[in-house]
Amino acid sequence: MRRLDLHIREGEAFETALRAIRAADPIDYVVIPLEQKDRRYISVFLRDGTRQTLVDNLQSALEQERGWRISVVPIEATVPDIPEDKELKNSRASQRKLALREEIYQDVAADAKLDRDFLIFVVLSTIVAAIGLHSNSVAGVIGAMVIAPLLGPILGFSLGAALGDRKLLFGAARTLGIGVAVALLCSILISFLIQVDFSSRELMSRAEVRLDGMALAIAAGAAAALSLTRGANATLVGVMVAAALLPPGAAVGLFLGSGEFALASRAGLLLSLNVASLVLSALVVFRLRNIRPRSWLEQKGADRAIAINMALSVLLLAIAIVLILVLDLGATVSIG
Repeated sequence: MRRLDLHIREGEAFETALRAIRAADPIDYVVIPLEQKDRRYISVFLRDGTRQTLVDNLQSALEQERGWRISVVPIEATVPDIPEDKELKNSRASQRKLALREEIYQDVAADAKLDRDFLIFVVLSTIVAAIGLHSNSVAGVIGAMVIAPLLGPILGFSLGAALGDRKLLFGAARTLGIGVAVALLCSILISFLIQVDFSSRELMSRAEVRLDGMALAIAAGAAAALSLTRGANATLVGVMVAAALLPPGAAVGLFLGSGEFALASRAGLLLSLNVASLVLSALVVFRLRNIRPRSWLEQKGADRAIAINMALSVLLLAIAIVLILVLDLGATVSIG
């Protein structure tokens, strides 16, 4: 449940907004005059399934006006219970768990931002992951996953493509690229400080490029995007995303620093495959959940961005799958 608050000037725009609110069939609403004589405050208790439509209608009606602001506040509970007829309940069931586009955007944009905290989290998680891989410690690898700093830019890139938002798309891509680069540099430095143990199963498994790893990344990206659109906490899903990114990234650096370029290339292929799988699955979920821009013109740009990113992701996955099959065939022949 949500409560929508609208601060607006009195006049024709106020009447237009009021008509849009009434048309949305809210549970309740109240108009409150403020101390400023030309201002009004409208508080609307929204029904589930109507909030995105109302927010879009208000933005369309008021985009040429000045001096207004919409705020959306979550409601944990209300007493007495709200009765709803069966037909209305069924028609809104699919939208009941869908968060507002604006809520999703602000959450993702904040997590995809490149700042000092993000870089610190990347360094710390890489140190924990590298030590866990070196010492064959499952607990250490899982500990690095819990920090999960790369979840934000992955979702930011996918959401930016889904909305056709170039600023979010390129900003998230920049954050992700710098994050991966920092992780690689940090793990390379660690390889100079310790004698990397190549008998570690945790480390060597990151040089095994298999289709089940792609399945893990696809499931992780889809789960992260789905939890985000439902307004749920994505922290636990971030562990799945970290499983697909942090250990392979740390393994690439450890192999490179040790001069094992063949193993580094395999781990790098695994990392690239996982990134493409995460982005592709998140894009599909955003599209299936109808996360798209408000205006028709913006939707056209978003459709183009999604098509391009999906095509690139599918191409990269296809190339990776072919390489996996070739590597497996080569290994089989050499064993035979």
